[in-house]
Amino acid sequence: MSRISLPDFPWDSLAGAKALAGAHPDGIVDLSVGTPVDPVPEGVRAALASVSDIPGYPATHGTPALREAAVAALARRHGVEGIEPGAILPTIGSKEAVAWLPRLLGFGPGDLVVIPELAYPTYEVGVLLAGASLVRADGLTQLGPQRPAMLWLNSPSNPTGRVLGADHLRKVVEWARERDVVVVSDECYLALGWESEPVSILHPSVHGGRTDGLLALHSLSKSANLASYRAGFVTGDPKLVAGLLEVRKHAGMIVPRPVQEAMTAALADDEALAVQRDRYARRRLVLRKALQDNGFEIEHSEAGLYLWATRGEPAMDTVSWLAGRGILVAPGTFYGPAGKHHVRIGLTAADERVEAAAQRLAQ
Repeated sequence: MSRISLPDFPWDSLAGAKALAGAHPDGIVDLSVGTPVDPVPEGVRAALASVSDIPGYPATHGTPALREAAVAALARRHGVEGIEPGAILPTIGSKEAVAWLPRLLGFGPGDLVVIPELAYPTYEVGVLLAGASLVRADGLTQLGPQRPAMLWLNSPSNPTGRVLGADHLRKVVEWARERDVVVVSDECYLALGWESEPVSILHPSVHGGRTDGLLALHSLSKSANLASYRAGFVTGDPKLVAGLLEVRKHAGMIVPRPVQEAMTAALADDEALAVQRDRYARRRLVLRKALQDNGFEIEHSEAGLYLWATRGEPAMDTVSWLAGRGILVAPGTFYGPAGKHHVRIGLTAADERVEAAAQRLAQ
């Protein structure tokens, strides 16, 4: 059996820039990863602790209460109707789902998987783990006569913050159904629309009353500050979800019971979500203005947790320039060749650190 060859972990290559930024007299402002820094909502923490004494194995499918809470939240927050609780499947965060979905869906050598031209690196890793072939494309015409087995969408996009409208999503769904292609939509930033209102692939205006061949991934890492909990779920086509459930049962890919309880509480807490949105919105305004006032152009970035910025130079030159001012960001090259002149700048830093970054940009 041949060993799978994976690319180096991208963020390891930022060690030099991180050291340079860390040498700033006022300390580093780390906007490179997108790690939440705000408190976990008290109700979520209480829910986690409330079941900490349950010694038995958790259910791979999640508790009925969790699945019902997810269905209700999708309807209440995103207008997604018609999802049955049985079609909700908890995942150990969304990253593991991105990495393993092609394989868990049964795709492998001889199958083609489409990912966005600019995409979170784990999309490519997932294709490699499955042994499938990869193509980067943002438009259906780019695929020509090729018939992929699976197509990834990501709206709002990481890294660009681009939002795909309902018309665009509907055309992709119709095209895929004609060719028996599974469409998986990464919707981890769906609750964080700023200048555009993101829409789920599971919204009736997109799928026309049918969810066959469609899956959507959701995460509570950013919207509820649960990155350390590893809390996400996949939903959509009941048959596809049932198949994933069976594989995950065998593989022991189970969300811990206390985390399931925490997820249930987070999915019901719209007030905490609104508070967190306001935090990110304030930080976004501060950073966006500081960047635009000091030589950066912001592209897309109408939703999500990142600003997609350029100074019209190679990405690593911009990373170095910012690191010299104590600010660490991610080069666009992490996300694909099309990012060679951009950097991704996260909004996930404390207010004081965001203000510090703005002041350093202005100096």
